[in-house]
Amino acid sequence: MSYELEKIATFIAKHHVMSLATSVDNRPYSTPLFYAYHEEKNYFIFASDSNTKHMLDIAQNCAVSASIYLETKQISKIEGLQICGVISSADKDAQIEYYKAFNYAKILQPKLYKLLPSMMKLTDNSLGFGKKIIWNIT
Repeated sequence: MSYELEKIATFIAKHHVMSLATSVDNRPYSTPLFYAYHEEKNYFIFASDSNTKHMLDIAQNCAVSASIYLETKQISKIEGLQICGVISSADKDAQIEYYKAFNYAKILQPKLYKLLPSMMKLTDNSLGFGKKIIWNIT
C-alpha cells in the first residue's frame, strides 16, 4: 500500500459516517451515510434504499463525491477527506465487509452499494497547516 493510501486508510478507520453528494441535471444533493471500508480493495460500502433521492440520482449518474471529516474548532486538529468516485452494487466481498462493521444490519438485509474512489484528498493539519495528501488512481 502506498504511503498516501496508508495515511488515508488510517483516517477512514477512525470514522463511520460520510456525506455523499450526487448531481443530476445540475441539481446537487447530499446525504449522510454510515459506511464500512474495505481497505484491501480500497472501496466504501453503504446501505440504502433504491427509492431514496440520492439512489435515484445515482441511477442516472453514478459519478459522486463524498466527504468524511472531524468536526473541531481547533485548527491544529482539522482533518477531512474528499472523495470522487463511482457507485455500483455491492458484491459478496463488500457485503461481508459491511456486516463485519454493522452486524446488526444483517437481519434487515439492506441493499448494499460500494463507492469505488478514483481520487481521495486528505487535509491533515496535525502534519502541518493545510497539509494535503492526495491519492489518485493511475
